[in-house]
Amino acid sequence: MIKRLFTRVFGGKAGKHPAGRSRVIPFSKHHVSRDGISYAARRVTDGLQAAGYSAFVVGGAVRDLLLDRHPKDFDVATNATPEEVRRVFRRSRIIGRRFRLVHVMFGEETVEVSTFRRMVDAEEAETDEHGRLLRDNEFGDQEQDAARRDFTANALFYDPATQEIYDYHDGYADIRANTLRMIGDPQVRYREDPVRMLRAVRLSSKLGMTLDRATAAPIGRLKGLLDNVPQARLLDEMLKMLLSGHAVEGVKKLRAMGLHQGLLPMLDVILEQPLGEKFIMLALKNTDQRIREDKPTSPAFLFAALLWHEVLAAWKARQEAGERPIPALHSAMDDVLDRQREQLAIPRRYDAVMKDVWASQPRLEQRSGQRPYRMLEFPRFRAAYDFLLLRCESGEIAAELGLWWDEFQNASDARRAEMLQPETGGGPKKRRRRRKKKPAAEEAEPAGE
Repeated sequence: MIKRLFTRVFGGKAGKHPAGRSRVIPFSKHHVSRDGISYAARRVTDGLQAAGYSAFVVGGAVRDLLLDRHPKDFDVATNATPEEVRRVFRRSRIIGRRFRLVHVMFGEETVEVSTFRRMVDAEEAETDEHGRLLRDNEFGDQEQDAARRDFTANALFYDPATQEIYDYHDGYADIRANTLRMIGDPQVRYREDPVRMLRAVRLSSKLGMTLDRATAAPIGRLKGLLDNVPQARLLDEMLKMLLSGHAVEGVKKLRAMGLHQGLLPMLDVILEQPLGEKFIMLALKNTDQRIREDKPTSPAFLFAALLWHEVLAAWKARQEAGERPIPALHSAMDDVLDRQREQLAIPRRYDAVMKDVWASQPRLEQRSGQRPYRMLEFPRFRAAYDFLLLRCESGEIAAELGLWWDEFQNASDARRAEMLQPETGGGPKKRRRRRKKKPAAEEAEPAGE
């Protein structure tokens, strides 16, 4: 205990905060209190500092606190190696192979702890022919760690012990000016990792910040570099944007900057169709609203909405070619999902939900006999019904159908019976009962006497 207290007060193992070329912003200026940091993050920084290491809350959490937003999670950066962090905290585990991190658990909260890393020099950097970094995982110091981060607003280090912020790239001033600015030469940074172009759009939309002119300028010229990014990373970034609570702004900005092409068919084609654009924007607006109200959202439902008009077009084409409606719909669904996977690999675990929502739409248009009752028992009725309402609101189908289902699902048995429409086409054909054949002995004419 005495040794830990000594190292915490006087420093040890590089425990003193290496300000370097940073600007230290005191609490009296930024007003971000230690109380705004989660209990687990405080325990992690306190524990590492007590063991003689530097430790800071970093990245989006500091940025959000300065913007008076509630951070979704708190990440910590330290000069301790993953093995050293693991020795300090019993309930922790090292994850990752190429980029090792430590997850430290306190109750239900998990804090992600990373070791300071440095920018790889151009001579030793491993890149592809387009300049994308293939290896970037070298330990460094705090100043180097700040330089390798993407935007100045994400390169701030907050010390809960002193309530000071360490700022190497004027990120504090940029946040106050409501500006999102890339650290270093934007063109080089985009070549290193083209996903930064999508992050620039997502963060500026989410935070309501203006993209710095120099940060935005190369995007139009370099957007083709996204073709070389693994699909899993593109999907992850798209999901973050679509589920950010600001998807409407994000999609509009993607479109304005020409980044929408090649990611999802809805961004390529649907936004050029008035009816399709209205449907998509309603779906995104609905998702944004649910996220802001802290209600659950489903990526599968959202992808079903984004691809619906592609399914409709393929379905119509197959019917015009002579296929029967229901088999044509199922074939259209498979066609669209297969085509989409060539551009952005939507995980197959979403397929069942998407197909159920799509396949239920013709069933919701049937309001006679036992069909509506069976539809109410459908496990994904709520999702199918919400999807139907989007179609009604966008003008794709008559609003009266949505109103009918709204009443039917909450009506009494007597009222439901009154609401049913008469069967069309004479109703289901009754099976003719086959007369049993009599035994041969009984069918024969009686022998003459």
